[in-house]
Amino acid sequence: MNKDAGCIFCRIISGEATSFRLYEDSLSFAIMDINPFNHGHALVLSKRHAANLHEADAESVAAVAVTAKKIAAAVQDAVQPDGINIVQANGRGAAQSVLHYHVHVLPRRLGDHAEMNWSLSPGDPDSIARLAADIRARL
Repeated sequence: MNKDAGCIFCRIISGEATSFRLYEDSLSFAIMDINPFNHGHALVLSKRHAANLHEADAESVAAVAVTAKKIAAAVQDAVQPDGINIVQANGRGAAQSVLHYHVHVLPRRLGDHAEMNWSLSPGDPDSIARLAADIRARL
């Protein structure tokens, strides 16, 4: 697996740094978050170093998603939260703090005040249609 010697997640995966390991397979590695937002907060890491979703290969993205589903089911059973968010951040504007592709399995409690929720506000249908056409053209 490719790795970045300066990346804390690469060092955790290789065993050079400690973690509370939950699960491992050939392409993914799951650990407890040591700065948990809520009890049971876990991370699923790609074993292949990529800074973000845009740089990660499709095989790694798929493996991380499958592992996140497994971890979420186990966290749901162990912690019994009111809900679970699967969160993946790309770039500083999305609050990505470690530049290594990973997802958060984030147990939620009603009233926990996580700031990632947004209120529903209808957009302009014509603007949405134009943007949808632009995005489709880039696929």
